[in-house]
Amino acid sequence: MLMQIILHTPKWVFAVFVLLVWLGAKQLLSNSVSLTRVTLMPIAMGGLSVYGVLSAFGDSLGAVLGWAAAAVVLMALVLQRPLPATTRYDAQARQFHVAGSAVPLMLMMGIFLTKYVVGAALAMHPELRQQASFALAIPVLYGAFSGIFVARAVRLWKLAIATDAVATGVRPA
Repeated sequence: MLMQIILHTPKWVFAVFVLLVWLGAKQLLSNSVSLTRVTLMPIAMGGLSVYGVLSAFGDSLGAVLGWAAAAVVLMALVLQRPLPATTRYDAQARQFHVAGSAVPLMLMMGIFLTKYVVGAALAMHPELRQQASFALAIPVLYGAFSGIFVARAVRLWKLAIATDAVATGVRPA
């Protein structure tokens, strides 16, 4: 059955998978990341996450609220953690120097694989949409991924704002 699922998967899905693995694998090494990329990645992955919820459950208020609640909770938790000590922001270049991390790869794969597995499960068992546990667990999972992604970007933005404030002599709000 697994082979049938894979054989009936559109080819573009594999291209997206490879792209996400490549993007995530690049994050395993220390590198410099632009302010734009720090902003766009959580937006893109959050959009994919929301799309996963909406494509599976339509405009179900419970699903959307589950996604939002999980996103807010995980954001709050991650925002309490400090950035790695080696993280730096270069205000002139508008770039962050960050240590390598497996977290972005895991988050990207988590969102992708959740979308893939949920799509396959719903194709074989459309009645799953009506099961409360499924309709709650999947949006919460998507929301958790999104919350972590966004919080990681917000922590970097806070560093950029603080660095810019020190450089200009203005105290951050």
